[in-house]
Amino acid sequence: MSHAGEKSILAIDLGTSAVKLAVVSVRGRILGGSSERLDLSLLPDGGAEQDPEAWWRAIIAGTRKLFASGTVRAEDIIGVNCSSQWSGTVAVDAAGKPLCPALIWMDSRGAAEVKRVASGFIPIEGYGIRRLLTWIRLSGGAPSLSGKDPVGHILYLQSAQPDVYRNTYKFLEPKDWLNLRLSGRFAASYDSITLHWVTDNRELSRVTYDERLLELTGLEREKLPDLVPAATVLGPLQPEAARALGLREDVQVVTGAPDILAAAVGSGAVRDNEPHLCVGTSSWLSCHVPYKKTDIFHQMASVPSALQGRYLLANEQESAGICLTFLKDNILYGRDTKPGEAEEDDSAEVYKLMERQAGSVPAGSDRLIFMPWLNGERSPVDDKALRGGFFNQSLKTTRAHMVRAVMEGVAYNSRWLFTYVEQFVGRRLDSLRIIGGGARSALWCQIHADVLGRTIQQVDEPVLANARGAAFQAAVALGQLTVDEIPALVPIARTYEPDPKNRVLYDELFREFVNLYKANKAIFARLNRARSA
Repeated sequence: MSHAGEKSILAIDLGTSAVKLAVVSVRGRILGGSSERLDLSLLPDGGAEQDPEAWWRAIIAGTRKLFASGTVRAEDIIGVNCSSQWSGTVAVDAAGKPLCPALIWMDSRGAAEVKRVASGFIPIEGYGIRRLLTWIRLSGGAPSLSGKDPVGHILYLQSAQPDVYRNTYKFLEPKDWLNLRLSGRFAASYDSITLHWVTDNRELSRVTYDERLLELTGLEREKLPDLVPAATVLGPLQPEAARALGLREDVQVVTGAPDILAAAVGSGAVRDNEPHLCVGTSSWLSCHVPYKKTDIFHQMASVPSALQGRYLLANEQESAGICLTFLKDNILYGRDTKPGEAEEDDSAEVYKLMERQAGSVPAGSDRLIFMPWLNGERSPVDDKALRGGFFNQSLKTTRAHMVRAVMEGVAYNSRWLFTYVEQFVGRRLDSLRIIGGGARSALWCQIHADVLGRTIQQVDEPVLANARGAAFQAAVALGQLTVDEIPALVPIARTYEPDPKNRVLYDELFREFVNLYKANKAIFARLNRARSA
């Protein structure tokens, strides 16, 4: 079906495992979409890399496929906007060419360097108190000691790859590198630059690099991009990008937003204190708030959002949907194929099978508990030595138990974070909108409702929330939409209420989940500290 003549945005959603392309009307209607897989290189020393040029090739292929489908028309596109994985680093020369693979949000090789710049007199949680207070007062947070923020990436390159560091013209976040390819401009937005921890975020109308923070971290201002407000129009597509994508040269490029911030807009939860939960590769539980505030002990802070003049409570849990993928590929249904050989359709069918299996097991998985910390954790604890696994397994444990336990373990982790989110906002949050790949599962939505004890609203087409958010942000920037109109434009597919029969059981298992963390964190540290440091 054609949607000819409908003003639309090309939304580019750069994830970790795939880049999703969507054409979205300025009123948020998804008119067509496509997806291209991405490769990820995990290195034995804590490295996690991707090829930025592969991102760009995937975007071109997906866009061409989308227009070739006949469901959308290139001539109806008025803007291009990116949402993307956050907390990544692309080192480029003056021509914008990457000098090495991108270090993405999972890369922890800069941990030692961050600890060096963060430590000091009177240590608190690994930070010198004066340094910590300076970071929090000005930026709202502090570099993660895990080394997974861009400041950690840059300091790692400075130390381990000095030639790359010396030859770097600018260090760019993934979305800002994509914007460079699209518009030709080296720029970061107030929201995307946050995790470098070198900006003064106290005044949202004028976020600036701060000399004290640059000195504290050791980052060089001239190697960082100029700053523009969130939801800024960068200008038209540069001719080369327009040709590659099959778009007109007068199509406008908007700054876009990191995935967490774009998803917040795409979920429809744009009013203050309206939460959304994303269950994707990783997960988060966020809401817009009207103030700058930090909870340093649980790695949460309100940071500049994708909407001008607004803050968003930001946090992240390292492993959510990837736990189910890991179970599928490496334990239950792995097969001897080369990477990329497995068909996406097969994968979708296997997930449906796994959901059916999990649904055959009673709530609580007969007290089998899964710890989802396969890549360490960020919130509510910052500990890259944590690891996952099943606890309380017996000879009666089946693969169905394992699948349900993984789904429940991710939900326990969400509840762990949720307790501190409610403390942060100082109020009970009665319902949450849910988005991400995990939100496609009716069972997983119900498990979250039962474990959290809250109403879960399943957003329609939850996997495209980031793309929808990018489209909304672009429509606002281009004067086609107001922020107040957004909530009504995001349909809720289904609402899940907590099942009171499961409350006592899940309360008990959640307490034991937290106890498992407390009892084992020292063991994880001994087992993994040397290799992950």
